[in-house]
Amino acid sequence: MRVLIVKTSSMGDVIHTLPALTDAGKAIPTISFDWVVEENFSEVPRWHPLVKNVIPIALRRWRKSIFKQKTRQEWQAFRQIMRATQYDLIIDAQGLLKSAFLALNARGKSCGFDFRSARDPLAALFYQRRFATAKVKEQHAVTRVRNLFSQALGYTLPVTVPDYGIDRQRFRQESTAENYLVFLHGTTWATKHWPEEYWIELAKLVSDKGFSIKLPWGNPSEEERAVRIAASCLRAEVLPRQDLVGMARVLAGAKAIVAVDTGLGHLAAALNVPTVSLYGPTNPVLTGALGQSQKHLAVNFVCAPCFSRECTYRGSDDYSPLYPVNPPCFATLPPSLVWAALAALL
Repeated sequence: MRVLIVKTSSMGDVIHTLPALTDAGKAIPTISFDWVVEENFSEVPRWHPLVKNVIPIALRRWRKSIFKQKTRQEWQAFRQIMRATQYDLIIDAQGLLKSAFLALNARGKSCGFDFRSARDPLAALFYQRRFATAKVKEQHAVTRVRNLFSQALGYTLPVTVPDYGIDRQRFRQESTAENYLVFLHGTTWATKHWPEEYWIELAKLVSDKGFSIKLPWGNPSEEERAVRIAASCLRAEVLPRQDLVGMARVLAGAKAIVAVDTGLGHLAAALNVPTVSLYGPTNPVLTGALGQSQKHLAVNFVCAPCFSRECTYRGSDDYSPLYPVNPPCFATLPPSLVWAALAALL
């Protein structure tokens, strides 16, 4: 049985889909998958043994040059690839209008979330089969996708811990004997950032216990933060910029990880690396890093989770003196609390 998956982004959402493939493989031993995914995340599906072909797409890049000849040529090449195979089933695991449109370009019976369950309810108009799951803000994303696959492919939804199907050993480096932790301090929303002074304090706590620290980064502002954190701790190292495979190697070799709400935190969970993840504006019940040895610490604050990219809290004399950090909700997750959770995983 050959199935096409449409799940283009983000990194966390792509990783969230992997356990559903593992479930399907156990229920249907002959199944294999092709996968349509944004080019920046195309490495992730390749790590699952049941994915035979990855079909990269560049929607994010194409939007910036929609009328250029190169964009038209790449789109036509993408459509030719999509039309080349007759699939037994096409599963839109994203539930957006854009993903439903992409699924229309493939040959086979399409299916996805029903009107109530899809992120974009109108996406359900384009499927030949529709399935009800919990809504986006009612259930963890991993469980929602596992449920969708079980209904679409006709097997009982497993209740086991998610198995992402990634062999951690493929990323382990033979020469790595260093006892290190990784701080995943970078994320997209400003409200998801754990305060920099807390990272510095945690680095000192970790260093005092004999661990070294690796600090990855993905853009200039993250690099600058990493440099400042490392300047306060002799055992902290700012890494060179890594591609996705390089980051997987760094994470796979770590003793443990501390992460904000970021796609790399989900990768750490997929690699089964002990991780403490910190949540301010988002809800770990819905999108937390899911797997073995995963510890979620969520803020305890009047407006959390706010699901907002910008903090609008203006109580307590504009954060001070009760909440001396920004965002103020993270004052309820001090470094001492994070270290206690981390120490329990080591």
